[in-house]
Amino acid sequence: MAEDKIIEIVGLTKYYGKLKAVDDLHLSINKGEIFGLLGPNGAGKSTTILMLLGLTEPSAGEARICGINASRNPIPVKRKVGYMPDNVGFYNDMTALENLTYIGRLNGITAVEDRAREMLIEVGLEGAMQKKTGTFSRGMKQRLGLAEVLIKQPEVIILDEPTLGIDPTGVRDFLALIQQLNEQRGLTILLSSHHLHQVQQVCNRVGIFVGGQLLAEGNIETLARNLFKASPYVVQVTADGEFPSSAVLEMPGVKKVAVVDGGVEISGEQDITPDLVRLLVSKGLDITGVQKKTYGLDEIYQQYFENNLKENVSNEKSSGLFQRSFFGRFSKR
Repeated sequence: MAEDKIIEIVGLTKYYGKLKAVDDLHLSINKGEIFGLLGPNGAGKSTTILMLLGLTEPSAGEARICGINASRNPIPVKRKVGYMPDNVGFYNDMTALENLTYIGRLNGITAVEDRAREMLIEVGLEGAMQKKTGTFSRGMKQRLGLAEVLIKQPEVIILDEPTLGIDPTGVRDFLALIQQLNEQRGLTILLSSHHLHQVQQVCNRVGIFVGGQLLAEGNIETLARNLFKASPYVVQVTADGEFPSSAVLEMPGVKKVAVVDGGVEISGEQDITPDLVRLLVSKGLDITGVQKKTYGLDEIYQQYFENNLKENVSNEKSSGLFQRSFFGRFSKR
């Protein structure tokens, strides 16, 4: 993958009155990458997207797409970017082909009907071209929305909660389509979502966004290594016999031994699985299972979210203690 930065965000901040919706965001996304912006509802993901598209002014900082400042030059940015919101709308009494042809004409596309047919085939709607969109399921409308994005032949696609309200089969098919477009066209895709499993399925890198702040970004392996660096290697063992916890704790790099779900979990600084198995066999244990634990996005997100929550609570307590001690001194006078 080329390391050309196609999206660059520097110090991006947005206030709505006193509310800081986005807080000093710094982020780069490379050409041809699928990047997942992951966070709960209200985290500031959609506000960030609006600033990327030049649809709302940042309070500070700047965003560039394909080297173009989104705030100063929103029209050129819109020519480079295809955007699909979480709720796409079409004329219900028009067919899929009629809707897409009409949109293409509005965008000044030549030979528009041929292009519209090509896009509908690409997103898997070749059998529904002549059907009125009022009869479409949510998943079909999302596919049509993707065709609308593609008809402009963008360099970047931004998808805001694209799988919201789609059944599991539709989600799987839509995500596969996203990967296919990325691989075949080399498109850069920014996917905003609060669905962890879906993001983990398709994204090269993810950014964890909570309370307007980007807490961390990277691929799953990097995030897990940074977050669980004290004990990055975890092995779960099930065995018949008395577990020699003391002997295991004396092994090099082992930090912790804990009983979990009918087995034993050993955490450490290095992978000791072969040595661990040999030790247990020498102690006469009948081993029934050995499994290396891998950290998924669920554990990573939850850990970052909890750490951020604890930090905020700690700051609030510190602030409250300062206010009580500071103002208390004067109230006694």
